[in-house]
Amino acid sequence: MVDMTELTGMHSGEGASRRTAKRRAAEWRLKLYGMIAIGLAGAALVALLWSVVGKASGALTETYVTLPVTIDAAELEVDADSPENVIRRADFTGLTKDMLKAQFPSATGRTAKRQLYDLTSAGAPFELAEVIAADPTLIGQTIDYPFLASDVTDLYLKGSFGDLETRETQGDLTLTADGDDFIVSSSTGDFSAALERVKEGLIDQAAVIRRQAALQENGVVEFQRRADAATDDATRDKNLKLVEQRAAKRDQLLAEADDLEARSAAEGGDEALTEDNRSVLIKVADGWLRMTRITPAGGVAEALVPMAREVSASNTWGLYVTELPEASRKVSDNQIVWIETLKDKGQVATVFNSRFFSAGDSREPELAGILGAAVGSFWTMLVTFALAFPIGVLAAIYLEEFAPKNKITDFIEVNINNLAAVPSIVFGLLGLSLFLGVFGVPRSAPLAGGIVLALMTLPTIIIASRAAIRAVPPSIRDAAVGLGASPLQATFHHVLPLAMPGILTGTIIGMAQALGETAPLIMIGMVAFIVDIPQGITDSASVLPVQVFRWSDFPERAFEARTAAAICVLLLFLVVMNAIAVFLRKRFERRW
Repeated sequence: MVDMTELTGMHSGEGASRRTAKRRAAEWRLKLYGMIAIGLAGAALVALLWSVVGKASGALTETYVTLPVTIDAAELEVDADSPENVIRRADFTGLTKDMLKAQFPSATGRTAKRQLYDLTSAGAPFELAEVIAADPTLIGQTIDYPFLASDVTDLYLKGSFGDLETRETQGDLTLTADGDDFIVSSSTGDFSAALERVKEGLIDQAAVIRRQAALQENGVVEFQRRADAATDDATRDKNLKLVEQRAAKRDQLLAEADDLEARSAAEGGDEALTEDNRSVLIKVADGWLRMTRITPAGGVAEALVPMAREVSASNTWGLYVTELPEASRKVSDNQIVWIETLKDKGQVATVFNSRFFSAGDSREPELAGILGAAVGSFWTMLVTFALAFPIGVLAAIYLEEFAPKNKITDFIEVNINNLAAVPSIVFGLLGLSLFLGVFGVPRSAPLAGGIVLALMTLPTIIIASRAAIRAVPPSIRDAAVGLGASPLQATFHHVLPLAMPGILTGTIIGMAQALGETAPLIMIGMVAFIVDIPQGITDSASVLPVQVFRWSDFPERAFEARTAAAICVLLLFLVVMNAIAVFLRKRFERRW
């Protein structure tokens, strides 16, 4: 018989309480670890989405600059009766440049004119040509036309090059002409705060120079090591000479940094403003001045935009300091004052960027869109599905329902499982050498991309389809055969419909994986720059992942936001496809 007293002692008392407490503590730690893991994963996901979506917001708006433009028939050498193709070929680029020069006639010199022309997009004249070609009656008239702003203008207005900081002014501004320059001063020392901001820039310059000096010091150490290790006099002398050169450069840089830091720490000061300093701008009498020298009481300034009237003293003026030096931003001081002048006149507008979703690719970031890549992805996925789905499902049916169990089928199954783990770029190499090189499939076409991605997706579809078919109870097959159905009828009339939810789920997951692939498509040439929207599976095209890859490699900063926006569109496609897979499984799932 069992001694109940002994059993009771095992589950009670101080020892049992300690064991229970340890077990509960272990369970609590396990739950805590799980919650921490989920929290870290969620935080990483939120950080990723925050970064991508935050950058993508810059691509959702575009800027237009509305300017009066005279459609001069003599300059364009067209009239209202000219054919549309002749109007489109007219010199609207020169007309746009003339319009900009009329707005800011003070922009003289090659550099200033180039900066002025860069206020509007290079594609704006062509859009104007389309408008005039559609309505030739506008020829000879002066119209207010919204020109698409360039990426430089757009990024400046979005704060990508730093803010134009406003400094409070209390005193009266006095201007004294000195040749082409002006001697400026304020009755209450309003320039002191601006000078302090300039001095902060000196500290930043000193930090950059000290980093350069550190690199020279690394060179001194390395060349000294080589000199010490040299086995002949020529090599030793050569390295010692390099040591001296690097040491001299290091000392020179350190002296420059010390000088900048000393000037920043000194009271007052008299600083010459170059492109390496923060710019100090003055707005007065509808004109803009840029200071070339600044002191606490004033300094020297040059006119960027001429004043509308003669001014010797004014109590209505503005003082501004740029957040970044001119050398550290793509937008120049000239462009800043031109943009601010247009903005003050109400000629700058920011609207939703529908172009991003309706245009093809472009070298100009403000003109670039994802429609071409999206359509290319559609055609590529269509070819992938048309090839991979029927072949994969039929292969799974044969292997699961009809193939004999022998060494050949075992070999095929092992290779299918291995193919699912093959790197995607290998399929790209196969497509490049076989489909393009042997069969002559058009390069950069969705047909080639679809074939390659179909090969890559086949193992996933076969494995998922076999698992779905295997999950159908054998009683379904037995019942169908017992009622007189052939094995083929039992499979296609009964087993396949019941397995279809799982098959579709695996197929969509495989297609979603294929949608995000880049490497195999790059190998078959789908990385080419394609402007036109593809109309079929044999037209040259790109796809969304490759578009993201290309834009991320472009040097223009405006492509950064468009890259993030394209990533968001691609993620949206993937989420929708996975949501469809979940819906199909929930909608058609059968339980036995």
